[in-house]
Amino acid sequence: MELSLLGFINLIISLNMEYQKIILMLIVTSICVYWIFFLPFEWKERYSLHAGKESILRNDTKRLTINRFRKAKQHSSNKMPPPYPNGEQLVVYRTQNNKVFIVDAYCPHLGANLGVGGRVDGDCIVCPFHQWSFRGSDGKCAKIPYSASVPRSAQVKSWTSQEINGFIFVWYHVDSTEKPWSLPLTINDDQFIYHGRNEFFVNCHIREIPENGADNIHFNSIHNECFMSGKMGKSSKFFQYCHHKWNSSWIPSKNYKHFAEIKLSHALQIFGKFYCFRMDISGLQVGPAYVCMEINSSIFGTFRIYQTITPIEPLLQKVIHRFYGPRWLAPFMKIFILGESIMFQRDVTIWNHKDLLQNPVLAKEDTSIKKFRMWYSQFYTSNSKSLTDEAISIW
Repeated sequence: MELSLLGFINLIISLNMEYQKIILMLIVTSICVYWIFFLPFEWKERYSLHAGKESILRNDTKRLTINRFRKAKQHSSNKMPPPYPNGEQLVVYRTQNNKVFIVDAYCPHLGANLGVGGRVDGDCIVCPFHQWSFRGSDGKCAKIPYSASVPRSAQVKSWTSQEINGFIFVWYHVDSTEKPWSLPLTINDDQFIYHGRNEFFVNCHIREIPENGADNIHFNSIHNECFMSGKMGKSSKFFQYCHHKWNSSWIPSKNYKHFAEIKLSHALQIFGKFYCFRMDISGLQVGPAYVCMEINSSIFGTFRIYQTITPIEPLLQKVIHRFYGPRWLAPFMKIFILGESIMFQRDVTIWNHKDLLQNPVLAKEDTSIKKFRMWYSQFYTSNSKSLTDEAISIW
């Protein structure tokens, strides 16, 4: 390989200047084409209270969490709805047969964390401390290498999960009698490929983020300025004649109680007269933290976005958007991901500094927000942990 590469370099050097320029242009063009059409575009928003990585965030999680609890207590006159998650410590692993299992993290033998130093053996996860093996399907201990018998109580909890669209979902309900439901809209079409993602950490209650879909007024309030103007609060004279115009609606689904439907129409208005880049967006809100969106454009065809919200702490959420579409749409998708990321930053700015009001003063045009909160309340029961309970469990 080294000889062939060296020979190729010597060949280029031996050519005259004109041929060298042509070859260099071809190499640069090939790299650019490969990046545009085959490499996903990723946008990661750094956590606002830390300049470090997510691992640093986890190491300092208690102090930051308590600070957020204190802030919530000082500024919220009403009781907050229960947060997510509920203090569960889980291990997610994949077998050689590509099966995903989720079990409780701690071994019932002497409490070792199965996710730190543990290994996968068939469908089992093996404890790093004394090599006890636990099946992912039911959590039961399948083998103790130094014993001929396995205690009946040797078992970790196994969690119901589903993997779709590059995400692994775990079913959680505080009441164990509730039956899990399936998730819709799996990418099974060869024309849809993964184009990239963005990732944000948001300081707010988990309900605040999906509530945005039902806040019809906010679209033309903070998302009207051209995305090229940047984050909220920044104005650009160059793009002052370019605005995004939105029409939206939100209604609970008639088919499934845990679904809600979002409809959006978008157009880019130029000089107050001309409209272009029209798009129709159909969104399906599934449960408390998952949204599937399909965008249809007469120019660019159809592509999809999947949003998930993963609770890191009761008042800290990680939001990810994944983007899928045809391969030929790759150049546009990179611009679209950039634009969507900037637009979402504007929402994050609001969430990071707002207060959660349980009984807000609403205008008659805000009825969809009230409907959303009634719909969202189904994901809580009388047994759901309060914010105070969660604070105690973290300590």
